[in-house]
Amino acid sequence: MTRHGDTKQAKAGQRVALLIAGIGVFWVLINLIGTEYGWSNRTRALFDLAVLAGFGFALWQIFQLWRSRQNDKGEN
Repeated sequence: MTRHGDTKQAKAGQRVALLIAGIGVFWVLINLIGTEYGWSNRTRALFDLAVLAGFGFALWQIFQLWRSRQNDKGEN
């Protein structure tokens, strides 16, 4: 039998996984588009920073999910 918290945490984990995959695909596409249209390195670096911020946000979400699971483990 699954608890409600397990389902909620599993969905949160799936969202983070999709976020990471989406950011990775976005980064690859932006690099391909930037190469094709001859964007300057400065413009591509701006997108790289945006992607880095996205990965940082995903890492923060993973940390919060881990903390949530640690707290749930202590309650049982």
